[in-house]
Amino acid sequence: MISIKDRIAIVTGASSGIGWGIAKAIAAEGAITVLAARSADKLERLAAEIEAEGGRASVVPTDVTDDAQVEKLFATVKEKYGRVDILINNAGIADHTPVEKLTNERWHEVIGANLHSVFYCSRAAFAIMQEQKRGRIINMGSLSSKVPRGHTAAYTASKFALEGLTRSLAVDGREHGIAVSMVHPGSTVSSLVPGVTDKVRPATMMPLDVARIVVLMATLPDDVNLYESIILPVEMPFLGRG
Repeated sequence: MISIKDRIAIVTGASSGIGWGIAKAIAAEGAITVLAARSADKLERLAAEIEAEGGRASVVPTDVTDDAQVEKLFATVKEKYGRVDILINNAGIADHTPVEKLTNERWHEVIGANLHSVFYCSRAAFAIMQEQKRGRIINMGSLSSKVPRGHTAAYTASKFALEGLTRSLAVDGREHGIAVSMVHPGSTVSSLVPGVTDKVRPATMMPLDVARIVVLMATLPDDVNLYESIILPVEMPFLGRG
């Protein structure tokens, strides 16, 4: 592994759950961590925690489903730091709606949060990373990218599409020294489904468990890519899942 001290890392969806854990873990490795999400107050609390632990963090409130706000986020980071070394596309939402009750509005909301946001952020990152001739993008997938559960048409479609987008970005990034990869977490304590995923239950991981994989990917040599990783609780069904 290499040091990522002083590298500039943007983490989307950093205001809670897995994003919160990833931001803290990346900052603990010495990276200057740019926190992006809609909840400015939560980001400020996270930044204070990171700085209290000796890390460095910058808060840029952003709705990553809005391409104009995404462009502003990357322009702000480029102006302040001169580069973007690591992008972690973590922002997203879950949905559990029978297909016959899935409204157009909800469908577009899920696809926008889980897929469009990654495209907007990755496009902006590519423009900067191509100039640098290096960079790393890590996308947060799901076990539902591999094996769907019932009543998750929008969520599953978004994550399957995200896997295709990740593969395409990985191919396009090669000639520019940009490594693109994907993490597929199983059941993890998060804010994806309030009242369900935010509770510690059997066969559930903690955000820092997932963050360890992200740190591993981020600290590989620049010319090495761990393209894909699946992490899940031992007791959680995956192959043959119910």
